[in-house]
Amino acid sequence: MSNLILAIPSKGRLMEATAEFFAKSGMKISHAEGARNYTGQISGVGDVEVRFMSAGEIAGSLIAGDVHMGVTGRDLLHEQAPVPGDFVQFLTALGFGHARVIVAVPDAWMDVENMRDLGEVCEDFRARHHRPLRVATKYFGLTRAFFAEHGIIDYRIVESLGATEGAPAAGTAETIVDITSTGATLVANRLKVLADGEILNSEAFLTASRVANWDDTTTAAARSILDHVIARQRAENKQEMRADICELSPEGRQFLIEDARVEMPFGGPSQGDTELVMHVARKYVHDLSSELRDFGCRSISVRDLDYIFTGDNPLFADLAAALARD
Repeated sequence: MSNLILAIPSKGRLMEATAEFFAKSGMKISHAEGARNYTGQISGVGDVEVRFMSAGEIAGSLIAGDVHMGVTGRDLLHEQAPVPGDFVQFLTALGFGHARVIVAVPDAWMDVENMRDLGEVCEDFRARHHRPLRVATKYFGLTRAFFAEHGIIDYRIVESLGATEGAPAAGTAETIVDITSTGATLVANRLKVLADGEILNSEAFLTASRVANWDDTTTAAARSILDHVIARQRAENKQEMRADICELSPEGRQFLIEDARVEMPFGGPSQGDTELVMHVARKYVHDLSSELRDFGCRSISVRDLDYIFTGDNPLFADLAAALARD
């Protein structure tokens, strides 16, 4: 019997946001004592070993099959595997770590607005300077694939070991491929993103390895984790409404049955019902309450929901289908 290995970012905002995500889903992550913070546990789920790694290491370990599940950026998975879907299953976006991988050039390049222009600059640069134009980046794979897609071959990648945005000003490269969230750093360094220079729109994903060693124990642990996650997602933007429907008019009962805003998880408004429990998207609660009062409801209470567990789990179904194909 083996444990499922869950890889978690080891530091920074990504670690904090990941821990918050799991905590909201009813699974608290903690570090193991005496393990120098490299391993840990997750509450509420058995047969799981947590490993703390850098986001880049997590991407590589998922692709290699050294861990079963992990949280990392979509950009890192695409960088390390040209077709990441051959190796991993993207389970769900986590709503944080948003950023774009982009091609940026100096503002002073007034006539360079798109990748076609950049290709012409590369040709001209070679003729003028007798060497290829330099592109500073940490994203070797994404850069090569994107430039090839646009027919650009005469350039040289310069590995960026520090702040990539500063490479043109420092004279170590003429243009860059980098990740940006707000674009403020690019502006501060007098750079502009090419009109068609977005390579990838990225965010943090909970991801599973398709090439890891899966067995009954690890599959059951994955199902448990994903049950927590999907239950929280179902409840995230919904509230529970309880309505006294003793005096609800026949028109009101029909309205509830037909209204698309209302989910009735425990049956419908039959003639003998005195109270009805409904799940309703938060944005519809006030309008729906007013309409139900007009149909004769005497009282309506509303409360937040933490989790909604059901018999189906589309996240796990997607994972099971991916593993069955391998």
